[in-house]
Amino acid sequence: MNITVEQVLSIYPLSEGKLVAGQSGASRLVKSVKVMDTPDIADWIKEGEMVFTTAYLMKDAPDDAIPLLRKLNQRRSAGLGIKIGRFWDEVPELILEEANRLDFPLIRLPYECSFSDNLNGLFHVEMQYHTQILHTVLDKQKRLMQFALRPDRINHFFQKLLSILGYPIAVIGSRGQLVFNATSFGASQLLHGWPWEKEAQWSFVEESRCFRVPLTEHEECIGYMIIFPENPLPVKVEEELFLQTAEIISYHMGVIFNEYRNHAAQNDLGVLLSRYLRGSGTIEALTEEAARRGIPLFQGAYRGLLALVSPEAGCGEKERLLRNIREELQYHPELKEMAVIHFNIQEGLFSIFLVDAPGADGKLTDLLRTCLRGVLQEDCGAPLRICVSNKKGRPGQLRDAYKECLETSRLADRLDIRDAVVQFGSVELAYLFQHVPREHMQTYVNEVLEMLLKKDPEYSQEMLRTLETFIENDGQVNETAKQLLIHRNTAAYRLEKIGELLEVDYKKINDLLRLKLAFTFKQMLKPM
Repeated sequence: MNITVEQVLSIYPLSEGKLVAGQSGASRLVKSVKVMDTPDIADWIKEGEMVFTTAYLMKDAPDDAIPLLRKLNQRRSAGLGIKIGRFWDEVPELILEEANRLDFPLIRLPYECSFSDNLNGLFHVEMQYHTQILHTVLDKQKRLMQFALRPDRINHFFQKLLSILGYPIAVIGSRGQLVFNATSFGASQLLHGWPWEKEAQWSFVEESRCFRVPLTEHEECIGYMIIFPENPLPVKVEEELFLQTAEIISYHMGVIFNEYRNHAAQNDLGVLLSRYLRGSGTIEALTEEAARRGIPLFQGAYRGLLALVSPEAGCGEKERLLRNIREELQYHPELKEMAVIHFNIQEGLFSIFLVDAPGADGKLTDLLRTCLRGVLQEDCGAPLRICVSNKKGRPGQLRDAYKECLETSRLADRLDIRDAVVQFGSVELAYLFQHVPREHMQTYVNEVLEMLLKKDPEYSQEMLRTLETFIENDGQVNETAKQLLIHRNTAAYRLEKIGELLEVDYKKINDLLRLKLAFTFKQMLKPM
């Protein structure tokens, strides 16, 4: 707790009390509260503690309160609260006079409110205060995590950190040079006492409290970050946030220029890749050039990923969206350890993910949806799509992976798939059967779903929606019920009735395949 006596008296039920003496000390900080009913309480008081009492120990000898007040004041107590109506009807005048002489806050507490009521009021405010700080720090930490390890122009990098933290910062180089300064102080003021100790600590610049953190790379100090938080008192959770920020700055000061060089190399390789994908180059030339530049292009099984932006978006918007996607793919905490190479090509951003690499276990599409959620939500109105190929085992299949990504985008439009991340496997049946005549597709749909289509239109549509959701979720009843917002038993009952009507057994792969194909054709028959 770090609030003033004046602020304490604004909190119910303490607001029912009154500061009857020592008004000049109302700015004293209250760090905690103790209830006194022992004669030697003053011996145990720490700085900033406020004492509550019923005056039981001095009810018959008010003079005893004088040395108590002096000792509390000497120990830098925040003040004394006396409950009136129990043993005293009013605070004796000699006590008020001494409190005024000492500028020691003396509060008359109302009889009708218990000490527990007063303490609960303070606890509630304290909890709200710390909860607010925690939420603020967590929000900043989340934004720092999204921003971490993203290369950019050095000045823009510091400005972005500044906007996330919300506090003025300065960055000092290892030789005492001013790298960045968003504070109101000049270099001579910031560098007071230079050189500094190589440890994080609270300090002062002029009258302003600041937190100074060394920036290290390979255990060597490469500079310092100085931050000036609004709260003049140290808050532990914020200290951790400041230390994380210093780690990000340390990383960037040594890595940012290497990142630029790597990007330039990948852009050069992108020219060779584009030629290969269009059939005018060879995979050998691409892999040899990548090896010469120290970029491991193929190290096992992989998937191709193509990030596309609709032609409706302007050039500037397309560039911004693809840059955001690339940064998330390259620097998101759950993806940055994966082996992945990115190339800017005419269509968009083409990436090669090594699916057998550490960290690439599980379904890549699910991981992408999770990691790209922030960008996709931010640009929810933008025409973004991430297409993922099937798994490939040989370098020479890279062109096939690219074509699968293009087909995934085209068929997703045709099938009216709204997901931002689509894998080729989810449209593979449509790809295989896309040249089947429309009349044959319609005949097949009618044959498989005939008994259901004959029913009442409202009943038929509800049952078809249930069955299609069931097929899309690989036969998982729980997920089907969740997406349809119905009880699991309701979904199971509907599926049982559908099975009887269509004479299908959901345990037989042939029956499931017929249903899957029927719904694929049904989607492909919709008007473009």
